[in-house]
Amino acid sequence: MKKKYERPVLIKNLNGFSNKFGYSHQIEIKDDIDNIPIKKLVENYGSPIFVFSEKDIRDRYHRYLNAFKRGYPKVSFAWSYKTNYLGAICSIYHQEGSVAEVVSEYEYKKAKELGADPDKIIYNGPYKSENSLKEAIEDGARIHIDHFEELSALEKLSDEMGKKPKVAIRVHMDSGIYPLWSRFGFDYENGEAKRALKRIIEEKKMDLIGLHTHIGTFILSPEAYVKALRKLIDLYKWVENEYGITLEYIDLGGGFPSKNRLKAQYLPPSIAIPPIELYAEKIVNELLEHFSYSKGPQIYFETGRALIDEAGYLITSVHATKRLPDNRRALILDAGVHLLYPANFYDIPVYPAQKYDGVLEPTILYGPLCMNIDVLRESVQLPYMSPKDSLVFHPVGAYGVTQWMQFIHFRPAVLLIGLNGEIDIIRRAEKMEDITTPEFIPERVRLFDE
Repeated sequence: MKKKYERPVLIKNLNGFSNKFGYSHQIEIKDDIDNIPIKKLVENYGSPIFVFSEKDIRDRYHRYLNAFKRGYPKVSFAWSYKTNYLGAICSIYHQEGSVAEVVSEYEYKKAKELGADPDKIIYNGPYKSENSLKEAIEDGARIHIDHFEELSALEKLSDEMGKKPKVAIRVHMDSGIYPLWSRFGFDYENGEAKRALKRIIEEKKMDLIGLHTHIGTFILSPEAYVKALRKLIDLYKWVENEYGITLEYIDLGGGFPSKNRLKAQYLPPSIAIPPIELYAEKIVNELLEHFSYSKGPQIYFETGRALIDEAGYLITSVHATKRLPDNRRALILDAGVHLLYPANFYDIPVYPAQKYDGVLEPTILYGPLCMNIDVLRESVQLPYMSPKDSLVFHPVGAYGVTQWMQFIHFRPAVLLIGLNGEIDIIRRAEKMEDITTPEFIPERVRLFDE
């Protein structure tokens, strides 16, 4: 078989200088997902395509939950719908015992349609429409109040409906993570959180059942959760001592990192990202300083990214190759930032899906959009690749299929590989009618009669 021709390229070698990036002469090939060949997936379902591993989802869920429950049994997960709200994905988490955590009217309705227990739904977010609040009150869902305007709206609805909403308040605080996520919830340090709690309790128009915080995203410090928990426990005990009310739960939100790599992250994920067992150990130790093993409050985590990111793959194919004026190699792929918005924040690892020849070379990866910002990787070590060769971005399970958009190109299908190797299309590829059906063209601007 004749070898592919590759134009010779001279790369400057700085002898005697250390390479802080530690470039390797070889890179990993990812030619299958759960023993299903990438080549077979592309042949049968096309490219680009998202693929999820049911085995990874379930295995990771058990590992993460057990890490906490071994030390403190009253721990539950609330699946974060905004991280990935594909029906099949959410249903797996609900099968495993996770309740629904939603941040919009759309997500609330979707959770109910999927069969999530309405009275166990956690309704977060800074914007909740009046209609969705009414629905949540009727359902007995747990509403996490974000600001005083929402508190006033709930008081008014309580009077009008003659029914007490079940509520918690979201609290922001200094946990050592900067910048502070102070746009959400009530401030702990200046006493705002206590004022909100005092008003809820003394007005007697709502049933206060919990406390909530979410200190940020991709939190690399387990100690930050300990600081946040300590402050929520202070509020928990203040409510108990001042008003004789024992709250049902403390919700520590999410923010646990996956094994992805932030653009500003110097160390590789294997070194920079602590294992979930370390987070669990520190959080559980703090809980046991204040509560007995089985008689403390229920603890919720709304972790999404850490549970789903590594279960998701994006298979894409090379459409064309280029050599830029500065001599850099470039590839044009059939997937771009419209499908992988997290590529704006992460240097998502990318792997060839077939054996390769030749040396590795810094390569820029462009998507198919007619936009200069469509760059999936600004520089990554890759071998020479030909049109129709496949690449795999992984992990991409978090926020890929919720932040993607229909822009210039149709969105592709999404597959789920089952525990026994079965392959299901859990979201079909987009068609023209999916986009044009909601549109209306007034008669006065029509060019042609239908």
